[in-house]
Amino acid sequence: MGSCLSSETPAASAGAAAWWRKGRRGTREGAAGGLPSGGKKPPGRGGEMTEDELARVSGRMCGNGASAVACLHTQQGRKGTNQDAMVVWESFNSSDSIFCGVFDGHGPYGHFVAKKVRDSLPVKLRTQWQTSANGPCSSPHQNGSISGSINSEETASIVDDEWGDGDNTEKLPEMFLPLKRSYLKAFKLMDKELKLHPTVDCFCSGSTAVTLVKQGLDLVIGNLGDSRAIMGTRDASNNLTALQLTVDLKPNLPSTFSSHSDHFINPRRPS
Repeated sequence: MGSCLSSETPAASAGAAAWWRKGRRGTREGAAGGLPSGGKKPPGRGGEMTEDELARVSGRMCGNGASAVACLHTQQGRKGTNQDAMVVWESFNSSDSIFCGVFDGHGPYGHFVAKKVRDSLPVKLRTQWQTSANGPCSSPHQNGSISGSINSEETASIVDDEWGDGDNTEKLPEMFLPLKRSYLKAFKLMDKELKLHPTVDCFCSGSTAVTLVKQGLDLVIGNLGDSRAIMGTRDASNNLTALQLTVDLKPNLPSTFSSHSDHFINPRRPS
């Protein structure tokens, strides 16, 4: 299961917006004529969007298929319920930004958790990113707030102290730090929302989340768990090679708590 994102976006054409593979039930995901992808419509309750609203978002695809810039595929295995979920969302926060995510559920309710994270996490991330761009003052709904949500000052302090970039800050693109803070907020809010779910015990069920945002020539990755982001590139002989962009985050890997403590998500050391 996975998704593939092209590094080059072809020039827009009249039919490009409608080039989406039809779903198994004849519906077209991300079809033209739906809600604008760039986020002009404010999200609903707590930074959420309903399934109907998500289905009408132009440029969003979450089933097997392909567009001009990406392709997705998942296949039923032999273990029972398929607990995989994936999404590509073009024009995510601007006309040149794309969100891509893969979520691998585990546990009795893993399929539900993966689907919930697929539908909710991108919306929370986009809401946080837009709020960050508009300044520190925002409403609770813009913050995607739920009971016990973290505030902006707390998150900014965590990012600056624990994930500070030191002398490299000047070399980073302007969108990096706001997006990094937005990623951290969105992951924490998503985690709290799942913990408070009234019918799903997320202590024994969960999901990985390997996500990326591509804006122009910049690529930012937010990762939790052991799903991997891999980039296809060319070597000196023009042969296609695979470059792993993420490091597996597992409780039994010492590197998770030492050399890679600068990741967005810093798992607690098991007692």
